[in-house]
Parts: sequence; C-alpha cells; structure tokens
Amino acid sequence: MKAETEPARADTIDRPSPESPEFAAQVRTMFDRIAGVYDLMNTVMTAGMHHRWRERAAGRAELRAGDAAVDLCCGTGDLALELARRVGPDGVVVGCDFSDAMLELARRKAAERGASQVRFESADALELPYEEGSFDAVTVGFGVRNLVDLERGLAEMVRVLKPGGHAVILEITQPRRPPLSNFYSLWFDRVVPLLGALAGNRDAYTYLPESVKRFPAPEGLAAMMAGAGLQRVRYLVLAGGIIAIHSGAKGG
Repeated sequence: MKAETEPARADTIDRPSPESPEFAAQVRTMFDRIAGVYDLMNTVMTAGMHHRWRERAAGRAELRAGDAAVDLCCGTGDLALELARRVGPDGVVVGCDFSDAMLELARRKAAERGASQVRFESADALELPYEEGSFDAVTVGFGVRNLVDLERGLAEMVRVLKPGGHAVILEITQPRRPPLSNFYSLWFDRVVPLLGALAGNRDAYTYLPESVKRFPAPEGLAAMMAGAGLQRVRYLVLAGGIIAIHSGAKGG
C-alpha cells in the first residue's frame, strides 16, 4: 500500500446504532429529505472544490472509451456523470443509490446533459444486483462511510469488478495536525450543523461529522481494501488532510 501526499465536538442527536437495521432506514429517509439542498450544501461546505475532487477520483478509475462503470451511493449523480464523460457515448455508466429523491435529481441532470449512456437505479450497496465481473470500474464518492457494514460493501465492490478493474473511494477524512485539525473541528462540528439548520435540516448535517469520526483513517481503509482482495492499493490525501482518494485493482 502506497500513501501519497499533496501540498470539538458535534451536537449529538439520538439515532440508532450504525449496526442496527433501523440505522439504514433512518439514513435513507435523511437523504431523501436533503436531496433538494444537497448540491448547494456541498458547494458551500467545500467552496466548490467537490467537483475537482470527483474529477480526480474519476481519473483513478483509469477508464477508457467504451468501458462500463458503476458509481455506488451516487447521490445526485455528479461522479457518475464524470465517469460518463470518460467512457464516452459507447460506454455504460450505472449510478445507484437507495434514495429515490437523489436518483430523481440525478436523472434530471443526465437528461439535461444528454448523457444517454448513464442510467440511475435503486440498489443496495451491500447486495448489488449485478453479475460478478460486470464493470471495469466501481466508484463511491462521499458515500461509503454511510454503509452499515463496510467490509461487506468492499466485498461487493470487488465482486462486480472485472479482473484488472479499479475500485475508487472518495471520502472525507480527519486532518491530524493543527492548525488544520482545529479548523476542521470548528467547521464540521459547529459551522456545518448551523448551515444545515439554515437549509432546513440540522439533523442531517450533524450526522456528517459523526459519520466521519467513526470512519477508518486513510491507512485503515487502505488495509481493509487490501483485505477485500484489491491489489496495488494506494491513497492520495488532499486539502490538507480533509479528503482522501483510495484506489486499488482487482487481480486476475
């Protein structure tokens, strides 16, 4: 595994344990509620950088014209549409999510951009409805930390990959050194929930820092990806340690 580099406290809200059956249902309902403000909040929280991060994650998929890719936990479709740009009109991209409201917005974006090679459909990332070895790349952008069983989710990513295909995970992580770690704590624990309240859903944007805190550090996720069977696992840390892009290839 190769690492690369590039130059508080949250208000708590009662919610089921991440291991409980109720947790996934609550998260699904939460994402349905925030679908309408999701893109705006992403832009505000990242100063618009989330588009660039998705571009870099798509580059790690190493797709070629005519390839097939699937984007899990696709949300409103931005990463899937970036993948579509890379596979071209002869390729295929599937974006899947468990939030119907998010999927509807993604379909509108695809229609507006004339991206006919993309389809968006409902699917459970822990039990994907695709055959083994279906895709040249599997991606997840800002969604894998929501899985109730990360090991099972990684196993499903590997299962649907073709031999030689790439798995890519773009996710928020926690910077460890001040002053950025101090700023991160202030921004995600205090400011983001306030922004969420202004957007009409403080609960969802209190959940965000909670989910990041319980997610593995970059080296931990890299080890889990290797344990799931991926080879040449590496990760790139961006934005001073706030964002990590992991990638690995399926052997075969």
